[in-house]
Amino acid sequence: MTADLTISLTGITDLPPGKIAAVVTSLEMFAAPPVRPDPPDIAAFSLEPIGRDDAARYLAIYRVLGERWMWFSRLVKPVSEIEALLADPAIDFYAVRLAGRDVGLLELDFRVAGEGELAFFGLDESVIGRGAGRWLMNRALALAWAKPISRFWVHTCTLDHQGAPEFYQRSGFTVFKRSIEVDDDPRLQGHMRRDSVPHHPVIA
Repeated sequence: MTADLTISLTGITDLPPGKIAAVVTSLEMFAAPPVRPDPPDIAAFSLEPIGRDDAARYLAIYRVLGERWMWFSRLVKPVSEIEALLADPAIDFYAVRLAGRDVGLLELDFRVAGEGELAFFGLDESVIGRGAGRWLMNRALALAWAKPISRFWVHTCTLDHQGAPEFYQRSGFTVFKRSIEVDDDPRLQGHMRRDSVPHHPVIA
């Protein structure tokens, strides 16, 4: 298997076995959008910072949320790199809490001066459809624009929830770029269960 792949811009490109591909959509905003009210009956949810030394908790939340949508960029890193990320004061990590358990993740990255990235934004399937997405986005926007930034951005892809691009646009983001991402299938590398993301079958 070669490291390089020429992708046709006018037709289909076959991927080597063991590879996955996604179309990535990047979105941005340059000022805080108008505040949208929280959905009703959402008071039971709370946002709690993840401890700077709690890599196990962070990875547990990440894995539960990400195994539906092929989140793997953190799973392929050594734990020492995750610990270094958690210790970085320019990145903020939060767990969404409900009924005494972690049901979501919010990660905001401010390592680029003047910018913020909505690095990870996810909720457990059990709370989707209850207004938790809007509630969490309201907090993400408030936390981000409380920082000295002039740009806030996010990217999503075709492996993610199909409603993600529309949700981000309703939240005030505007699409500015589309990309193609190709990588090794993490299920074949042992980083995710072989039966994860069944809507995207393994081709070994």
